[in-house]
Amino acid sequence: MILKIYNSLSRKVEVFEPREKNKVRVYVCGPTVWDYSHIGHARTYIALDTFLRYLRYRGYETKYIVNITNVDDKIINRAKELKEDPLELAEKFEKIFFEDMEALGVDKADAYPRVTEHIQDIVKLIQVLIEKGYAYQADGDVYFDVRKVKSYGELSGLSLDDLKVGARTEVSENKRFPVDFALWKAAEPGELSWESPWGMGRPGWHIECSAMSMKYLGPQLDIHGGGQDLIFPHHENEILQSEAATGKRPFVKYWLHTGFLNVGGKKMSKSLGNIIVIKDLLQKCDPEAFRLFVLSAHYRSPIDFTYESLDQAKRNLERLYNVVDTLRRMLNEERSESMGDEEAAFLKTLDDCKQKFIEAMDNDFNVPLALTNLFELARKTNAYVNSSRTISKTMLERILNLFLELGVILGILHKVARREELPEEMIRMIEERERARKRGDWKTADSIRAELRKRGILLEDTPEGARWRRIGS
Repeated sequence: MILKIYNSLSRKVEVFEPREKNKVRVYVCGPTVWDYSHIGHARTYIALDTFLRYLRYRGYETKYIVNITNVDDKIINRAKELKEDPLELAEKFEKIFFEDMEALGVDKADAYPRVTEHIQDIVKLIQVLIEKGYAYQADGDVYFDVRKVKSYGELSGLSLDDLKVGARTEVSENKRFPVDFALWKAAEPGELSWESPWGMGRPGWHIECSAMSMKYLGPQLDIHGGGQDLIFPHHENEILQSEAATGKRPFVKYWLHTGFLNVGGKKMSKSLGNIIVIKDLLQKCDPEAFRLFVLSAHYRSPIDFTYESLDQAKRNLERLYNVVDTLRRMLNEERSESMGDEEAAFLKTLDDCKQKFIEAMDNDFNVPLALTNLFELARKTNAYVNSSRTISKTMLERILNLFLELGVILGILHKVARREELPEEMIRMIEERERARKRGDWKTADSIRAELRKRGILLEDTPEGARWRRIGS
């Protein structure tokens, strides 16, 4: 099996071959910590987390870096509004970001470099660009001269004639060309700043990622990820300044970009008042359910968030947990350790499911198709364990371990106890029904079963006794 991924730079699916065998260097643009992170940000980090889990599952050694932009115009302006220290404001929202990621089951990166901790690295990189003739000074500012590089527009598909000043790119009389972008910004009086050869100031947005990614991962990366909104100008400018400084092309071998997450069919925006921050959402839903919702669409496709779609994800997650819970309960029963000859057929079912799951993930991380195979395995497992045959502990362990193995890749099914057991009243009702069945009192047994169904619990009779599951799962 060969892993293939879509490269935003080439605009095609390519065979994945890291620069160094079995070692993958990954950089993802982290948060600008001026406010709460929203669910659009969460989509990107969940997607990249899933990819990294799968790469490690496939035997790759990964080094994963996520930067923290803790000095920026937005941070400074927000701090002025709130009359707070900008670095303390950034630290507060950084802490909340980490809490959000932990709640969503996003594994920690190997490092989270902060801009304020790498000012000298950024200054040195800007000096290299000036010395090589790619950057120029103007009244304490330093700009990158985009016309010195013929490759501008490779990632976005735009030409210099088409380009307009992009996000966070300020119009300034000091620029030689409107699309030139700031590497260093002169500070206003009393503003947060650092010393540099060009006077007191702070880094531009784009240069920080080049400086920090190259410090931690070297001059050329295997994977660089982020949302589609970062393609231009941020990632486009990263390519320019990094390749100009090092003379090495390409700066990134594979660019991965996640699609937009809309809310109710509309782009999230303050003007529409439809921005949903992660912390608020997680007070209303199971983090795993939201993660499953995100993974239900291919990472490059747009996805529309509604609470109805989140409820569907919750029901789908419950289906999987019900299978896992059933297997665990059955393993607590008295059973043979040895597998019988008749169990070989279901072993093939397990192997087929695992094979199809891997094939889906190998095809540009097609998680929705991988999930389809996992739900099909859940359906077949339910049918299998509810059959009249005797199932050995060994077989049950094989089935359960496969669910947990694939769940690790997706970041789900990791809770030992998904939910509390049934209330004592319902347990007594199930026990009473079992006694009624044994004495042939079918009227009482049916009445209890109907009452439990009204309460959302479906009973299934098996040779080993009644098993329950929640309706809709």
